[in-house]
Amino acid sequence: MNVEARPNLSKVQEARVGIADCDVHPNPTSLEDEVFPFLEQKWRDHIETYGMPQRIGFAGGTQYPKGQPRASRRDSYPPEGGPPASSLSFFREQHLDPHHVDLAVMIPLRIGQALQNMDLAVALCAAINEWQQEFWTRKEPRIKGSIVMAYENASDCVAQIEKHAHKDDFVQISMLSRTPDPLGHRKYWPIYEAAAANGLPVGVHAFGYGGNPPTGGGYPSYYIEDMMAHAQSCQSLIVSMVYEGVFDRIPDMKLIIVEGGIAWLPSLAWRLDKIWEKNRMELSHVKRPPSEIIREHVWLTSQPIEEPDKRQQLVETIDWIGWENVLYASDYPHWDFDDPKRALPVQLTQEQRDGFFRNNAFKAYGLS
Repeated sequence: MNVEARPNLSKVQEARVGIADCDVHPNPTSLEDEVFPFLEQKWRDHIETYGMPQRIGFAGGTQYPKGQPRASRRDSYPPEGGPPASSLSFFREQHLDPHHVDLAVMIPLRIGQALQNMDLAVALCAAINEWQQEFWTRKEPRIKGSIVMAYENASDCVAQIEKHAHKDDFVQISMLSRTPDPLGHRKYWPIYEAAAANGLPVGVHAFGYGGNPPTGGGYPSYYIEDMMAHAQSCQSLIVSMVYEGVFDRIPDMKLIIVEGGIAWLPSLAWRLDKIWEKNRMELSHVKRPPSEIIREHVWLTSQPIEEPDKRQQLVETIDWIGWENVLYASDYPHWDFDDPKRALPVQLTQEQRDGFFRNNAFKAYGLS
């Protein structure tokens, strides 16, 4: 987003309250140097011999190379070398310090959650959790991690949650939106139960490879179609989780949708309510209107936020969602990074501003 929302915002006012950024993407300088030391030798040998095939119907990695290099800002490469967001010192210099970030929630991507070999996926996710602590969270208190897991293996996911939930290093668990089965499926419930029991939200980030096309009609032709399909995936997982009764079964469950947009939620909730009213016999396990469940259990991050020509329409959308349920996210270091000074192109009250940029996140993550 490149719209100046408050062009007269003074530096004093800008710095008055530090912000919470709910979506940043760190990278290892190299897997071999930083992540592999946390892997058993057999897995290092396995990767060298067989690689790390994704659960996807393409033979050669990502299907949209147009989205590269690394989908990142050109200026996000550290001066000392390495991929974007691989240098803690440069991350401080380029993002944490100038934008007054008090909380940055890391969500590592491309780290093994959707590998075809489930045992390798479990091992690599466990190594990434150790890497987050060793190279980031224990060196910078403003940075918190996400417990990543091979979510097709619920028992190992629960073990990772139990291992790390008590640590200050982590504030949520991390899953992806494109899974082999809808996220309301009962095979995922042990993960949600463990997260809720330990007071951790379930963060579901766009992307992932479930072995199926990202759209309901098959594989798209263009990169931008794949990007637009993120919102579809997020809508599908909310439908599944609400109608399968996840939130009724697990009343302390908190779901944070990351990088899927926000404006689709009101119309989705209206439709869910209508269908629920007409199908109460089939959905007898859903005790309340879906819109009530969503407002109580679901948060969304702002990036990539919709930008209607009539800005008041965005205000009306967030009014329905609830200002307390929308969290600021930058998506650093990606090309569509949202500068906090330009992230919400509407006039805000001080209460709305403080909530959006800080307070909502601290509440959602149980930090206040």
